[in-house]
Amino acid sequence: MAAEIAARLRVMIDEGELPPGARIDEKEMCMAFDVSKTPLREALKVLVAEGRMTHRQYIGYRVAAIDLDDLASTFEILHGLEAMAGELLQKRVSAAQVAAIGAQHRRMMECHNAGKRLEYFRLNQQIHQMIVDAAGNPVLSNIYATLMSKVHRGRGAANTDILRWSESMDEHEEILAALEDPAHANLPQILRAHSENTAREVLAVLHRARVKAPAGTPANTPAAGEADLMPEMSGEPVEVAGSDRI
Repeated sequence: MAAEIAARLRVMIDEGELPPGARIDEKEMCMAFDVSKTPLREALKVLVAEGRMTHRQYIGYRVAAIDLDDLASTFEILHGLEAMAGELLQKRVSAAQVAAIGAQHRRMMECHNAGKRLEYFRLNQQIHQMIVDAAGNPVLSNIYATLMSKVHRGRGAANTDILRWSESMDEHEEILAALEDPAHANLPQILRAHSENTAREVLAVLHRARVKAPAGTPANTPAAGEADLMPEMSGEPVEVAGSDRI
């Protein structure tokens, strides 16, 4: 039971449903998951151990802040990996792999047009991994997957910017066009530019949230901007990822 709750909360944190600094209302969470406080608290302790949450006596549980310096450094490495994948794709990608990526791309576009942000975000993540996997280098794929897991929460927390959402969709159209081009012209540069644009926006959104915090605000207290990323978890129903309950 606790493991299942932890898994659901992990998704909510990583995909931005629970943004940095969000307070966990245990009573509402118990109602949302239809569980008692014991398994919920066991799950929260697991997430504290993972660094996704913090706990302070008399304050309770909050979603942990994101280390922006570490996030920026991770993105820098990912830019290079995207470009490397592009170079390998120019030599190795098959028509079947391009078709599979194209099919997933069309599903992502449907989610974009329907305003299904979380579904779009999940498909976006899958497409990026599919592209790197198609480069045919298992070591590159594993390193990329590991580093993407590190930036996943930052990307999720910044996944509320509507303008960047549309820009990202346009960039994915450009990526697909380059994949479908038999020469795969400029694919490394296109992939790197998309990665850099994503990093720039994610870091800008999170930085704006951080600097809005009042002077003297503890690191684990939500900044005003961070709270704006998601309504406070009190007084409103909580939709639980992967659950039919609300």
